[in-house]
Amino acid sequence: MAPIKTPDAYAGLLVLLASLIVFVCLTALAIGAAPVPLKVAWQVVQSHLLGAEPLDATSGQDHIIWLIRAPRVVLAVLVGAGLAMVGAALQAVTRNSLADPHLLGATSGAALGAVVVVMYVGELLGQFTLPLAAFLGASASLLLVMAIARKHGTFTSDRLLLSGVAVSFVLMAAANLLLFLGDHRASSSVLFWMMGGLGAARWELLWLPLCVIVLGGLALWACGRSLNALMAGEQTAVSLGVDVHRVRISVFVMTSCMTGVMVALSGSIGFVGLMVPHIARRLVGAEHRRLIPLCGLLGALLVVCMDIVARTVIAPQDLPIGVVSAAIGGMFFIVFIYRS
Repeated sequence: MAPIKTPDAYAGLLVLLASLIVFVCLTALAIGAAPVPLKVAWQVVQSHLLGAEPLDATSGQDHIIWLIRAPRVVLAVLVGAGLAMVGAALQAVTRNSLADPHLLGATSGAALGAVVVVMYVGELLGQFTLPLAAFLGASASLLLVMAIARKHGTFTSDRLLLSGVAVSFVLMAAANLLLFLGDHRASSSVLFWMMGGLGAARWELLWLPLCVIVLGGLALWACGRSLNALMAGEQTAVSLGVDVHRVRISVFVMTSCMTGVMVALSGSIGFVGLMVPHIARRLVGAEHRRLIPLCGLLGALLVVCMDIVARTVIAPQDLPIGVVSAAIGGMFFIVFIYRS
């Protein structure tokens, strides 16, 4: 399939995807262990956003939709969009088509922080304790990766990738050791979080990922020309006047912050940041000012759909969304490798 070239066709694609996201989000509010009619779900959303009276909704349905499912759906949209945009930026800045948001050790660091809190520290700050510990762990691991990869004041893509892999293995080994030595009854919640999940979504926790992902996405979009130049090679980028070192550091810092915030609330959701940019490039090409917005919409749509599957396939239990993403991502890359 030839990539979309005309501005009108590109705008139409964005509108179509945005409409699909709205429809899928409303469907996600209605589907679950306790099904709610789609009309009732829409009435509940209107009642909270516009002040309209939900004529057909009971108090229990209102609680389920607005306080449990709605924050989860919003978090799915934010995490999906963020992972996909970060994946596209990292694949450009490293010139590696297999780069993804978890490449730099953020997932392992967040897992270690969560294990320490759940197994040994306890909820000192209430419901904020686990996300904060995970974010600090992710941030510390990213700083460690950048410190190891830094040589003579500069970074290279190969050193950064290898450093991320090495730090990920070391931190995950530490997390597994603490799990093994700790109370096994408390380890189940950590294991579910390490496999990815959106059950921790609460309205009071969503303001941070909303701000970080929106601002980070705008910043990555603004770097589109530089990312295009880096995709063509470092020498080409320098000849075009791009400060390669500054752009690379800026992108790493932005993507690290975005990844740390997302992992802190959703755990490890793999393959989204890896496969969505490949799909988006087939639709609109590799121009990043067109690619990054499309990646955000595709990632949001994909994660909301995966969350619906995770909530319904073994209802009333929740399947870790990381299991669903790994299954879909693995099959995608089998097909991708075969066709390539």
